[in-house]
Amino acid sequence: MKRYELTKEQWERIKPLLPPEETGKRGRPRKDNRTMLNGMLWIVRSGAQWRELPAAYGPWQSVYARFSKWRDDGTLEAVFHALSGDADMENLSVDSTCVTVHESANGGEKKTADKAVGRTRGGWNTKLHAVVDGLGNPVEFLLSAGNDHDSVHAVELLEKVRIRGSAVLADRAYGARAIREYISAHGASYVIPPQSNVSDPWPVDWHLYKERHLVECFFQKIKWFRRIATRYDKSDASFLALVYLASIAILLL
Repeated sequence: MKRYELTKEQWERIKPLLPPEETGKRGRPRKDNRTMLNGMLWIVRSGAQWRELPAAYGPWQSVYARFSKWRDDGTLEAVFHALSGDADMENLSVDSTCVTVHESANGGEKKTADKAVGRTRGGWNTKLHAVVDGLGNPVEFLLSAGNDHDSVHAVELLEKVRIRGSAVLADRAYGARAIREYISAHGASYVIPPQSNVSDPWPVDWHLYKERHLVECFFQKIKWFRRIATRYDKSDASFLALVYLASIAILLL
């Protein structure tokens, strides 16, 4: 279990970002935040069901209840943004990765209509879109159905980031005019190769483009967290909260 838990130094960094443990209400004292958070990290890293949580973290219902509260009140997202607040914004890399949706998280066509789940050649998938900074650290996320084209959600994702003064690196899938115009209109430059059939190709800084591998490296890191490598959560909110949780652990390294 210890290999999934926060070190003392990591805990000291994150402790002031979490809600106070003492609520002032009567009744049994709340389980301390460190134990609760370590229990959540055990789940997201191991890929186990909540019911399989080791007893050392307390009743799984208590840990799940704290996770649900931090998911719904935005605590996990706020902690992630606090840790990523000093991002190196000189270069921003954008891409997406497909996450296989486990049958327990999928209810078929009718039940997935309002979720970020779509059928691809490999089965049901969710796409995790991400922006990483010049050091390869995550900055923002967005979920979509696995059969959506990357370019469909590019502007929506970039709207969540202050890109002025940055160079936005992306592969050919992001070369649509609307995306390039959005980047330019917001004071950023784009490093996106044109498709081979473009009649008027634009110049590309190929040396800088090599830095785009950082977003691929991030996807490799986050998929070491088994609850991210495979989606077991029925709701988008729960899966995205686990993405924030895994990213917090990565930022604390």
